[in-house]
Amino acid sequence: MPALTDLALPVLRALPPEAAHRSSLWALKALPGRAATADPPALAVRLWDRVFPNPVGLAAGYDKNAEVPDALLALGFGFVEIGTVTPLPQPGNPKPRVFRLPEDGAAINRLGFNSQGLDAVVRRLAARNRPRGILGVNIGRNKDTRDPIADYEMGVAALAPYADYLAVNVSSPNTPGLRDMQRKTVLPEFIARLQVARARATPKRPPPLLLKIAPDLEPQARNEIAEVALFSGLDGLIISNSTVARPASLRSVHARETGGLTGKPLFGPSTALLSEMYRLTGGRLPLIGVGGIASGEDAYAKLRAGASVVQLYTALVYEGPGLVARIKADLVRLLKRDGFASASEAVGTALR
Repeated sequence: MPALTDLALPVLRALPPEAAHRSSLWALKALPGRAATADPPALAVRLWDRVFPNPVGLAAGYDKNAEVPDALLALGFGFVEIGTVTPLPQPGNPKPRVFRLPEDGAAINRLGFNSQGLDAVVRRLAARNRPRGILGVNIGRNKDTRDPIADYEMGVAALAPYADYLAVNVSSPNTPGLRDMQRKTVLPEFIARLQVARARATPKRPPPLLLKIAPDLEPQARNEIAEVALFSGLDGLIISNSTVARPASLRSVHARETGGLTGKPLFGPSTALLSEMYRLTGGRLPLIGVGGIASGEDAYAKLRAGASVVQLYTALVYEGPGLVARIKADLVRLLKRDGFASASEAVGTALR
């Protein structure tokens, strides 16, 4: 199936970005269902009492409304994260709002949490035949909400029963005021309220609760988030979301569009933040490494910088889903080269 979908890349690239996205979702729905090929045992990762068949995941943003999670798992991902899901449906920001930067291996989006809302997503997840693989659910708030924390509580209450982990998105640059929720003055109460909502929704086996943070945080904010994460009982961090920075190296005509920059230019800053958060948390908190992964070497660098597992998205726009198998094959080779018996053994070794 990855080879078949890779053949469609030139056609998809000829379409505007959002039209290509919709077409790819339609294609995944139309393809016959199949199970993913078994991964080498060395790639298996045990986290939060769950076994990830491999450490290569799909980041939130592609399957926003849980339309094709199992078809995506069949492409060979070790886990898939859907969302961001908001309580009420909302259209997001005006179009155009997604831009390819092919010269830079990057993209810029200012989607603004376009979502079909909780009811639609819950309906699809409830109809899903579980277990089919590790599923993360990314939750957010509505743009015009009067009580942002209450929005996240609704997301936790509705989606916790269907999630292998919950990702709390407070770091998208495209919703006004959202990144303010990363402040130390907000986080402790915020996390505590979500933990209560989670316990009520899933008293027997609550899913891990992770916070997705921005790569543009000031040093003090990084220290504060690490401190709060450790002492609040948060289960992990996702590092990182897109950036509002615009490196001077960008060549595309779309380089100055507003929104979040993803892809290759994000690899350096997101990996540096990953290393810093691994150090600040003393390696005691599982981290998901995201940002700019386009090869097995990139994924391996994230593991060695402190990520327990990794995620990608933008590189698939340019390389196609066959990239997933190539990354996994490269990881097996690199682990063997350096004498690691498993992916978990490599975590954080660049900092020792």
